[in-house]
Amino acid sequence: MENANSTDYLSGRGAQINTHNRYAKNNLVIEHTEAIDDWEIENPKTAFIPTYPKTIVNKVDSPDTAMFYSLNPYQGCEHGCIYCYARNSHEYWGYSAGLDFESKILIKHNAPQLFKQFIEKKSWSVVPISISGNTDCYQPCERKFKLTRQILEIALAYKHPVSMITKNALILRDKDLLAELAKLNLVHVMVSITSLNEKLRQKLEPRTTTAKQRLKVIEELSALNVPSGVMTAPIIPSLNDHEIPALLKASANAGALAAGYTIVRLNGAIASIFEDWLKKSFPDRCEKVWHQIQSCHNGNVNDSRYSVRMRGEGNIADIIHDTFKLHCRINQLNVNRTELRTDLFRIPTPQLSLF
Repeated sequence: MENANSTDYLSGRGAQINTHNRYAKNNLVIEHTEAIDDWEIENPKTAFIPTYPKTIVNKVDSPDTAMFYSLNPYQGCEHGCIYCYARNSHEYWGYSAGLDFESKILIKHNAPQLFKQFIEKKSWSVVPISISGNTDCYQPCERKFKLTRQILEIALAYKHPVSMITKNALILRDKDLLAELAKLNLVHVMVSITSLNEKLRQKLEPRTTTAKQRLKVIEELSALNVPSGVMTAPIIPSLNDHEIPALLKASANAGALAAGYTIVRLNGAIASIFEDWLKKSFPDRCEKVWHQIQSCHNGNVNDSRYSVRMRGEGNIADIIHDTFKLHCRINQLNVNRTELRTDLFRIPTPQLSLF
């Protein structure tokens, strides 16, 4: 159901509408809301939906990412980041990429068991598996379901390398496991920080932890010798591009060793979701932001071409790239690449019974 005609703003949500699922046969639209007494958009309560998929580890074919395989214990994400590329994947499950993505969370209860089964395959040739290639494995519901912790416990028992990316300080709950994995050079963590401006963060990523807390994550993990970095993504022209120097400096001061970035791209349903949000959140500069995003993607807001889609092209994209590269050099980021070990992998043998 699309609520694009309403000007009401849903506090605590990123998406302000539910876009049509392209795989659905029917499309429900609300029109002429001015004729409805006391009309307002309903802010949906978050629902946790149990699911039991057949597979959990997916091969990543994109040359634009450093990951080979990804694992996501949750589908949908409570964080509600307005720009999230994973929103489109919610349509595969029959939901909208809009409000549904952040309010209907699928809990893959058998994720730890599927992970264990996958790495025990005789055909498995060990390479690092990225946890959170799609949605955040430390989103708030992880506090209750603990699927990510169970997966880390298995990774440690099997001495299997993993990489992680998150924007939630909940990861510090598992620093005991991360420290043990780090001793064996089996883990690398990237922390996503999009803005140091708290007001902007609340609009971009309404249910995430503050940038201050994310810097604390880098600091505490670095103190435990867990190799950590920062992902300043996405960079959105005229919203957070000017923050690149401060973001990289603060992250390096906290102990980050690596840094990465992408320029925002609005593929699929994300384009209309973001445009609606932009008009409601920043009416004074929405046209400027929108056109500058287009200037980074050859006149569009999305580019599907490998090697170009993440970095963009054109004058604004070049300025962003040069600024990022310069301040990485100033802050001595990306000097050395973290290589995780794969030779330690062993399938634990059960202890023999005493009887």
